[in-house]
Amino acid sequence: MLAGQFSYRAEMPRQFPKLSISEMDEQVRILAEKVFAKVLREEDSKDALSLFTVPEDCPIGQKEAKERELQKELAEQKSVETAKRKKSFKMIRSQSLSLQMPAQQDWKGPPTASPAISPATPVLPGATSQPTPAPYAMPEYQRVTISGDYCAGITVEDYEQAAKSLAKALMIREKYARLAYHRFPRTTAQYLGHQRVDTAPLEEVLPDFHPPPLPQEDPYCLDDAPPNLGYLVRMQGGILFVYDNEKMLECQEPHSLPYPDLETYTVDMSHILALITDGPTKTYCHRRLNFLESKFSLHEMLNEMSEFKELKSNPHRDFYNVRKVDTHIHAAACMNQKHLLRFIKHTYQTEPDRTVAEKLGQKITLRQVFDSLHMDPYDLTVDSLDVHAGRQTFHRFDKFNSKYNPVGASELRDLYLKTENYLGGEYFARMVKEVARELEESKYQYSEPRLSIYGRSPEEWPNLARWFIQHKVYSPNVRWIIQVPRIYDIFRSKKLLPNFAKMLENIFLPLFKATINPQDHRELHLFLKYVTGFDSVDDESKHSDHMFSDKSPSPDIWSSEQNPPYSYYLYYMYANIMVLNNLRRERGLSTFLFRPHCGEAGSITHLVSAFLTADNISHGLLLKKQQQLVSGIF
Repeated sequence: MLAGQFSYRAEMPRQFPKLSISEMDEQVRILAEKVFAKVLREEDSKDALSLFTVPEDCPIGQKEAKERELQKELAEQKSVETAKRKKSFKMIRSQSLSLQMPAQQDWKGPPTASPAISPATPVLPGATSQPTPAPYAMPEYQRVTISGDYCAGITVEDYEQAAKSLAKALMIREKYARLAYHRFPRTTAQYLGHQRVDTAPLEEVLPDFHPPPLPQEDPYCLDDAPPNLGYLVRMQGGILFVYDNEKMLECQEPHSLPYPDLETYTVDMSHILALITDGPTKTYCHRRLNFLESKFSLHEMLNEMSEFKELKSNPHRDFYNVRKVDTHIHAAACMNQKHLLRFIKHTYQTEPDRTVAEKLGQKITLRQVFDSLHMDPYDLTVDSLDVHAGRQTFHRFDKFNSKYNPVGASELRDLYLKTENYLGGEYFARMVKEVARELEESKYQYSEPRLSIYGRSPEEWPNLARWFIQHKVYSPNVRWIIQVPRIYDIFRSKKLLPNFAKMLENIFLPLFKATINPQDHRELHLFLKYVTGFDSVDDESKHSDHMFSDKSPSPDIWSSEQNPPYSYYLYYMYANIMVLNNLRRERGLSTFLFRPHCGEAGSITHLVSAFLTADNISHGLLLKKQQQLVSGIF
């Protein structure tokens, strides 16, 4: 119904649209490489990309810039062509704004309602405007209307250039979001559709989520797996390709799915990076964001009390019975300090002689674990547990990671906060179930805890699914996110992986197998029903000298102990998620979102990569500090 309302009729292309590299694209690529190199050189400094920014404490430069803009505007006022273009822009803007207002026949008000002219109604020269009645049900808010020449302060040429650049950036993001079945704002897609004069409106694309089982249904039922397909999967250049049979594999004719093209992706990323150096676009974004912030502040000042009054007038509704979802929580930190301390003391009091670990062939009891650490759980306090990540961990990833070790002991982390240990993750499952039970009792709280898949072994996925089913961790108030730490360099230095491609294969190949042949992987197929998406986590401030491009070594060649850069990780994770989502959508299964940690530290290129590949990001703290352009496109 909604899709029909917004005229999204055309089918999404089933193949990845490859670009033919033009001379202009090559120039953009060269400019982007300069930006990339500049960022890499100044990654640890506070003034990243200072070459392309003007310090605010430079009054002479500001005065000269204003004088140049004034001269350009004075010259434009004398131009007849400029006047025509401005009038055209006004009509386009008026027509677009009128789409946001409800139709007159949809407004139900009393016959005595006082008429009011909508500021969004287009007014043609020489035409008489019909007054439009204000909606009767609309709250009595004070409205802020900006009249006059909305291009004031910026030339028409600069406005055109900024509009084209921003529209192109949004179209690039829309393309990658649609291909991976990520969400894209409906209103933005509607207006971008007006720019495509040569194509039909696109169908709205949304991710597929598995509905929660009914109360009488068994959430651990393994009998509803669809039939096997017998497709073959092979990794090529770090991306998994699906083949219908052996013959198609020999002919190198993969199954009809959109497989990404690295050269096209790097060209698109180059366009976004080159946009950073575009002066008119930066100026427009800076002015636009300041305008919106000021407009919101004014609205808040005028209507804050009216909004509070309307909010509190809703019957049977307050903050405590509004449904709340915590989308950024790690499973190993989902319990509070007191909960963890209470659980540790309880297990020590009730089962001190239980075998909980094995070392060098010798079995170790819970009492022996604490004796080896020279501590008595009875003496533990919340402060001595030291698992609270406070202000002292800000921008200190090393300190943040240490907070996952209770009392600074990795032995307790392995015992209580891991899914793979001697007990099969029993203690961890019990604590997670206690947290989930509290959410269910509150009724209005939900969460998406993150569980880790490292890519060391293909058995990680089956083990995690087995932990989920064996300990019955399902809760109607919980969905799961899979986080992939970017620690290939650690595994490679320990000779656990031959190259980066093997890590990608260990992460994604079990998912492809469970999607193609779910009858043979029933436990993993069941667990994936309750997985929402993927996350990429690690210290973003780690410096990398490598510049990701289409000339970068492919994952099967990346065998050094150097860790790939952030952009490299994001592209290959997105590429495999995109292929997997299209395969699962074809089978009628749930799809996954890509929601990486991004923008907490590091360079601006992290945000650019996530702008193309991610459904949304966690953190994004650098958006306040980085250029207005990056904040604007986000």
